[in-house]
Amino acid sequence: MQKAKQINYLFLFSVMVLSAIGLLMVFSASPTMALKHGDTYFYLKKQLLYILLGVAALIYGAKLDLEELKKRAGLIFAISVALLVLVFIPGVGRKVLGASRWIDLGILSFQPSELIKFTMVLILAKWLSVKKSQIGDFFGGFVPPLLLFALVSALIMKQPDMGTVITIGITVFLMLFFAGARIVHLMLLGGVGVAGALVMSIITPYRMQRLVAYIDPWKDPQGVGFHIIQSLLAVGSGGLFGLGLGASRQKFFYLPQQFTDFIFAILCEEMGFFGGVSVVAFFALFAVQGYRIALAADDEFKRLLAAGLISWITMQAIINIMVVIGLIPTTGIPLPFISYGGTATIINLFAVGIVLNISKK
Repeated sequence: MQKAKQINYLFLFSVMVLSAIGLLMVFSASPTMALKHGDTYFYLKKQLLYILLGVAALIYGAKLDLEELKKRAGLIFAISVALLVLVFIPGVGRKVLGASRWIDLGILSFQPSELIKFTMVLILAKWLSVKKSQIGDFFGGFVPPLLLFALVSALIMKQPDMGTVITIGITVFLMLFFAGARIVHLMLLGGVGVAGALVMSIITPYRMQRLVAYIDPWKDPQGVGFHIIQSLLAVGSGGLFGLGLGASRQKFFYLPQQFTDFIFAILCEEMGFFGGVSVVAFFALFAVQGYRIALAADDEFKRLLAAGLISWITMQAIINIMVVIGLIPTTGIPLPFISYGGTATIINLFAVGIVLNISKK
């Protein structure tokens, strides 16, 4: 009788450490903004609740019947797309800073674009595992996943949220690569994707401003360049060892989104170069162990599902960190496990549970 495998504890350890660092940084970066709620611990308390719910989701994902999940992949994906549509319905969707990304649930809000990241990986893992023999056929195996991506992208771009589209697009590209797609097809897809991102940046005024700010933020330091300049000041002010936990100056209404999309800048300011590198190292450990789990999976669906989930979370982390240190133009996506956020925290930890489920089979 074959002995059951144990879960990958190094993988779980990396997630636990990153989540703990995230909770610590939300505690440090959010008090000034929390004052408008009359409680400096307002965001810390909510993040702690989200992590507890996320741990419950992780445990559920680790025990889930993956064959049943595979059977219901189409239904789950369809529900996710329907939720993306609901954000545009007045009275149901909620607009924040001009973006329609949330469904208002009263005391809580839900962000469908975070769910679609997971369900996109799920539906592609099913499709590519079933149609593996046809993946080399451009129209029969390669194009259908791209049509699903095009549908999802159209809805997310309408919100608008180009950062999420880029993250999902890279994940789709990597999953097609893992599934054995032809290199010439992948090169074509990559070229079209880069060209499409450039066109969307140029024809949309606020994205064009971000592109200009990326090229030369000091041209308009009090305008379009303000955000990235404040982020770089935070990162640079930390030096090697940081100013100390809670000692950030940029969180005092200088750096916008200081405990969400730009929390890594505050982390570098308070924990320094070594603190930032440590976070990168834990994400590297997460990716390496995650891909090891994918390679050891006992069937194609589980292999692609694990690889897709790891690719999504890792690429999102890479994009977020590159934005914060000024390597690419600003995109509004959070840093997994570290940034404040309910939907993202719960779904990310649920995805971790699924990967742990695969690792013990």
